[in-house]
Amino acid sequence: MDHAMQLIDLTHRFAQDMPVYPGDPPARLEQIAHIGKDEYNMYCLCSGMHVGTHIDAPLHMIAGGKFVCDVPVTRFFGRGHLIDARGCMHITPDLLKRATVCVGDIVLVLTGWSRRFGDDTYYTGFPEVEPEFARELVRIGASILGLDTPSPDRSPFVVHKILLSAELLIIENLTNLEALLGLDAFDVVALPAKLQCEAAPVRVIAQPRDK
Repeated sequence: MDHAMQLIDLTHRFAQDMPVYPGDPPARLEQIAHIGKDEYNMYCLCSGMHVGTHIDAPLHMIAGGKFVCDVPVTRFFGRGHLIDARGCMHITPDLLKRATVCVGDIVLVLTGWSRRFGDDTYYTGFPEVEPEFARELVRIGASILGLDTPSPDRSPFVVHKILLSAELLIIENLTNLEALLGLDAFDVVALPAKLQCEAAPVRVIAQPRDK
């Protein structure tokens, strides 16, 4: 396959046994019609918006902030940067020195935490983003911060508020970021469902490219 045409999926599969953030309602993905009995297959999904790989819009933490459907579609495409934070429990601004992030870019942070997805430990003890890292992304004008953890921070969610108040979107529960190691350059497409909600499921794809 041509190198430029390779696509790397960074999205968790949404299945019936999806783990949810502690305190959130369980997700239900149920088959309600079957070929043979009903002449067709049909599934019903009942889920909060913060299950699996999803994107947070400003309304999630900011009163009067934008719904996902109100975010311009151009915001979901951008040049990607991988921050290798494996072994780090705190994501600090010095990690950004390894990348030349510009306005509109999408920053993905690899911690390796996604290997715990589905385990009880996934939601406990995950690495956190420091507020100064978030402020630096805002200063630069990045478009999206994506993580292979369930959240950039914990209550009182200072980092969420720093980013979303600047309309810098957040993707949580990424996976397969290790596949980006060694790539000199790549683009990211992160298209969410066009929902009038504070967040939405998102399919995140990276495409290698020449510098």
